[in-house]
Amino acid sequence: MTLAIFAGFIFDWLNFPVGWLLGPMIAGIIYAIIKGSPQPLPRIIILLGKAIVGIATAFRFSPETINVVTTYAIPVVGCILITGALSMFKGYLLSIWGGVSRSTGFLASIPGTASAIVTMSEELGADPIAVAILQYLRVLLVVFIIPTVSILMFPAIEQTQTTSFLLASGKTTIPMFWNLLIIAGCCGLGIWGGKKLRLPSSAFLGSFIVGLTTLWGTPYQLQVPQWLFAVGLLLVGIFIGVQFDWENARKLWKAILVEIVLVIILIIGFFVVGYEFHQFTQVDLITSMLSFTPGGIEAMIATVNELGGDAGLVLAIQLTRMLTIILVVPGLTNFMAKRMKRSNIVSE
Repeated sequence: MTLAIFAGFIFDWLNFPVGWLLGPMIAGIIYAIIKGSPQPLPRIIILLGKAIVGIATAFRFSPETINVVTTYAIPVVGCILITGALSMFKGYLLSIWGGVSRSTGFLASIPGTASAIVTMSEELGADPIAVAILQYLRVLLVVFIIPTVSILMFPAIEQTQTTSFLLASGKTTIPMFWNLLIIAGCCGLGIWGGKKLRLPSSAFLGSFIVGLTTLWGTPYQLQVPQWLFAVGLLLVGIFIGVQFDWENARKLWKAILVEIVLVIILIIGFFVVGYEFHQFTQVDLITSMLSFTPGGIEAMIATVNELGGDAGLVLAIQLTRMLTIILVVPGLTNFMAKRMKRSNIVSE
């Protein structure tokens, strides 16, 4: 944890985007490699981290976002379908060039809901270890590349970040002690409620919903201090980093190399989709690009918060994509399973 905090300070000092996420994540990867195996941390760490990021996002969520998404429903759905098709094509290429089975390549390329994808992978005859590593590698690349590229593309926007995440209103402020106590209550209720409702990314979404309800309903103006937001990013980053499995990664070196190249190409494709969405809707460019990234929703929310884009719109589009995946993947995987069985029968 000390190494993660030190790395966070260094990355933040160097003005890396979401440095408190990237620094601890890289520190965790290095630690796991030195130890020779993943070093999983108590799950409460990632739950608290995601809950804090969810609360911070709730403070930036604008009611007008719903109207924007409704207004541009057709281009949003169209872009989601295009990015989904790109992801599936990338999975097809991964199976051909990476030496993995078709189902493994397909499931490893589905963006979002990685834990659910890994869980169902064995039922499809895919390699769950390979799916987990390749899914995790995609998230690592997305979380590292997209914020870094975004800050290079939009250097001036970075200066618009504030010291805290506020809900713009004319409400009166309250002492920081009570403010933090309310935030803690929102986090706890959000983690519990998200789990009970079985929400995807339950801690993040549960805390976001609770925070949004509280912030819009309370007569006081609440805030998430920047240092607390940094703590949330640090917890998420270190938890992800220490789970890196170097031994299993070495066995899939060919697929990993192919995956790296394909993910970079995929990110470029998603950026093009985001740019076209910007041209069609006139939504600001940074918000448009971060709305259609292949995964890493918490990192994208953190990045758009720092760059001054519309975090609410990014979240709304990312959630629409995530919920679409959740609805489509079960039926799609069953269809794939039936086709694979028929293929096996014919070959025999």
